[in-house]
Amino acid sequence: MKNYFVKRYQDNDYENWNAFIGQAKNATFLFHRDFMEYHKDRFLDYSLIVLDGEKWVAVLPANLVGNEVFSHQGLTYGGLVYNEKVKLASIIEIFKSILSFLNENKMEKLQLKLIPSIYHQKPAEELNYALFLAEAQLIRRDSMAVLDLSKPYTISKTRKECIRRGKRNNLIIKEELNFKLFWEEVLEPNLDKKYQAKPVHTIAEIEMLQRKFPNNIRHFNVYQDDKIVAGTTVFISENVAHPQYISGMDNKNELGSLDFLYHYLIANVFKDKRFFDFGISNEEQGKKLNEGLVFWKESFGASVIVHDFYEVKTSNYGLLDTVLI
Repeated sequence: MKNYFVKRYQDNDYENWNAFIGQAKNATFLFHRDFMEYHKDRFLDYSLIVLDGEKWVAVLPANLVGNEVFSHQGLTYGGLVYNEKVKLASIIEIFKSILSFLNENKMEKLQLKLIPSIYHQKPAEELNYALFLAEAQLIRRDSMAVLDLSKPYTISKTRKECIRRGKRNNLIIKEELNFKLFWEEVLEPNLDKKYQAKPVHTIAEIEMLQRKFPNNIRHFNVYQDDKIVAGTTVFISENVAHPQYISGMDNKNELGSLDFLYHYLIANVFKDKRFFDFGISNEEQGKKLNEGLVFWKESFGASVIVHDFYEVKTSNYGLLDTVLI
């Protein structure tokens, strides 16, 4: 098998890392160092770079906790990133090199939350096969509701009535950069009331990220009589539009505000995207399903794909020695 050189990411790799991400077949803006490092004070970076001589062939966005490596706990998804020139046999060898490197550095386990297939620019499930060969364990599976905008879809009668309700209530949707209004009057109070939690991003963080990625982060507020009643912050990649935050006032069902907003995004703003990702409806590491929430998403015409999380022992690198025949 070919010998690849694995090293940890360092600050002087910044430009090369971002250039590599820009031409990968399974990367999004979440893997740009400017996005990964907005919360570097919360995570000990352990990102890896795989080299064939001087040539970059793969990267693994990751962080370290104790003697375990995670890809990456501060990101929605992660895994091995590579371009279309890297074939399956090479990915197996690259993954073996990563496991061997981690094992030599006293790391016992690697946890990977894979990149959902809708975020690939081209088919990119080579790592999934390598994980099977290395006897990785599936430790979590989330269900994502996804609408394929390239195919005809049917919105339920109930959703249509809620959309009409929004029109009757004279709701107005505005795209703007006023995150503070939504955060302070809608999102934070709702999260605190329902989950005793706060948004992953502070106002300062989301505003900073939007300035760095203006084409990838867009925000929409819904108003009635000049008063905010709902809003959403949308993360946008090449193929996918995904509302990262969505929330409405307590009277959202009476107003139809969320249905009205989603329909506007799907039918107008992001109609040329391949997929609209409603996100997961799971709790407790995928073991529980919020039936009402997933039903609401499915009533827009969405159906389900899964988001898988794996754990593999680094000592299993030897299992990849005799795969190729």
